[in-house]
Amino acid sequence: MEIYFLGTGAGMPSKERNVSSIILNLLAENNSYWMFDCGEGTQQQILRSPIRTSKLEKLFITHLHGDHLYGLPGLLTSRSYQGGDDTLTVYGPEGTELFIRTALAVSQAHLTYELKIVEFGPVDQQLLFEDKQFEVYIAPLVHRVQSYGYRIVEKPQKGSLQADKLKELGITSGPLFGKIKQGMDITLENGTILRAKDYIGPDVQGRIVTILGDTQPCQYSLELARDADVLVHEATFAESKKHLAVAYDHSTAVDAARTARDAGAHALILTHISSRYQKEEAALLSGEAQQIFDEVYLARDHWSYEVPRVKRNQN
Repeated sequence: MEIYFLGTGAGMPSKERNVSSIILNLLAENNSYWMFDCGEGTQQQILRSPIRTSKLEKLFITHLHGDHLYGLPGLLTSRSYQGGDDTLTVYGPEGTELFIRTALAVSQAHLTYELKIVEFGPVDQQLLFEDKQFEVYIAPLVHRVQSYGYRIVEKPQKGSLQADKLKELGITSGPLFGKIKQGMDITLENGTILRAKDYIGPDVQGRIVTILGDTQPCQYSLELARDADVLVHEATFAESKKHLAVAYDHSTAVDAARTARDAGAHALILTHISSRYQKEEAALLSGEAQQIFDEVYLARDHWSYEVPRVKRNQN
């Protein structure tokens, strides 16, 4: 599981940063990519990356400001030309479908795959999606428009079969291995009963990734980030511009660090950086955050972060 940053800027593109788009690389888990936001120019960023749109399975929009949305029509149409035949599901706030359908209709675009659009209105924290491997939760944030955060929870994975212990008993790979792996007890020809639990390792703890849209500090940011292995949080301004963060419903790097600390997150990644912070000036943001929270990373375009398995307290 890896987070790949296609765009890390705020508002409009700069020479160093394109606007918001993040990929959650799940190729190892389910052979797909999930995208979070799709700002203008995302297609160009993809061309400079290892990402293949044919593997894009889900696309989550945090809110309907242009720097998070304007790349969507082009991406959807181009996917048809790049081998994307499987269903693509777009999740987003009310208005997402109107934006997409209008753009496709006006441009007379034709998609070669099924496009599903799932909208949600003003809601409290809730489960948005679930399958055998993942749960995705959403909750509202505090911004000038409806803005949401996502909490992606990987379900625990069953422990691996301890084949060496079975081989010591003279059992080789075959149907018996499969039955034990499925949790079935078996009886050998000599009457010996093998308990499946004795030959399967402990469950592997799943990971938690939290990706927030634009927001002021708020209670739901904390809830979504609780015990997360990594929190991706906007850091539009340095602390000296706190008044601008308040005026425009954004966060400073210090705000993000406090959220990570108070939520008990393991790591914090700062993104959505104002174009006023170029090159070494951007280091100011991570420096301010590290005064409050230890493990801080300042995202940049085409940078990736492998999500670790962090041992959490089991309550």
